[in-house]
Amino acid sequence: AGRKKELIISAGVNVYPQDIEAIASAHEQVLEVAVFGVESGKWGETPVAAVVLQTDTGLDADTLREWINSRVEARFQKISDVVIVDQMPRNVAGKTLKNELRENYLANQK
Repeated sequence: AGRKKELIISAGVNVYPQDIEAIASAHEQVLEVAVFGVESGKWGETPVAAVVLQTDTGLDADTLREWINSRVEARFQKISDVVIVDQMPRNVAGKTLKNELRENYLANQK
């Protein structure tokens, strides 16, 4: 696996999740973030962010999405959605399981 597999290709451009994660994690109410790609008919793939927030922040997903998208460098880095999760799924080594986040996200879109 590794970082190559996490690469998102949006409109023919390589989008690195860690670049968007660095921006999202700068928000004071974000404890943890994982960005993954989902298929998009228009762009090939589009980035989605799963976030763990501090408790009782009152921050909603749309507000956070706008905050992140106003700070990314390029249009193709804009995330299409933010999903607020209680905790990140992890493997035994403690690595965030982005495939599981993606599968859960897609299952909830139907």
